[in-house]
Amino acid sequence: MRIAFTKMHGLGNDFVVLDAREHALPPLTRDVVAALADRHTGIGCDQLVLIEPSQNADWRMRIFNSDGGEVEACGNATRAVGLLIGGEVSLETLGGTIVARPDERGIAVDMGEPRFDWNAIPLGYAMDTLAMPVGWPIDDGELEHPVAVNVGNPHAVFFVDDPYAIDLASIGPVIEHDPIFPERVNVNVAAVTARDAITLRVWERGAGITRACGTGACATAIAAMRRGLVDREVTVTLPGGSLVIAWGSDNRITMTGPATVSYTGSFDWGDYA
Repeated sequence: MRIAFTKMHGLGNDFVVLDAREHALPPLTRDVVAALADRHTGIGCDQLVLIEPSQNADWRMRIFNSDGGEVEACGNATRAVGLLIGGEVSLETLGGTIVARPDERGIAVDMGEPRFDWNAIPLGYAMDTLAMPVGWPIDDGELEHPVAVNVGNPHAVFFVDDPYAIDLASIGPVIEHDPIFPERVNVNVAAVTARDAITLRVWERGAGITRACGTGACATAIAAMRRGLVDREVTVTLPGGSLVIAWGSDNRITMTGPATVSYTGSFDWGDYA
């Protein structure tokens, strides 16, 4: 059984997109997703995205990290799917319904409202989410007092002098799997460089370090806004490029940036099942 796919990326955060709007696909098991995502023996991607019919929105978007685990939301993937479908489109996700629409700067996505309550992140027990009273040792001190925010998926945001000085490959998985985060967490290290500018690196839950993370950019911008470090619209620069994040008076987050089709192809399902 040959299956068509579209390889896409948003600022280098890359996806294999499978379109099941007209014809259902066999079940996407954790092993199948991980095999397709493998960059040596599969197609290779940070996330695999499945588009399906929905009873609650125009379409349903399911997102799987490269380790095969399904996650609630992915901002870059939403822009990619918005570009692929075209026009304004509402997408049902595990993190809620979000809307993507064309914009002169690429694709704009209404990411919904951020959540700050400890049990909405979720955290293991009640605490201040604006400055969590926790820390993790790193080479030259401690990575501590993150902001916790859920923007469809859970994030911990650390403000540091230089995100590139942090050994994110080492500390990222430690924080991701800390029991204080019962559903694991995405780890963001960021520096505010102006009232409208942030530099960011992200360790993505289940995917590792990626060139860009849309929900990470949203979470980090909102965290900086909550602390009064930046204005209500900010450009977040990641290794793969920049996203514009705005937090409106209606409490909703808008993320705007590019998405690109890399190539199309097909594979034999039996090679990965």
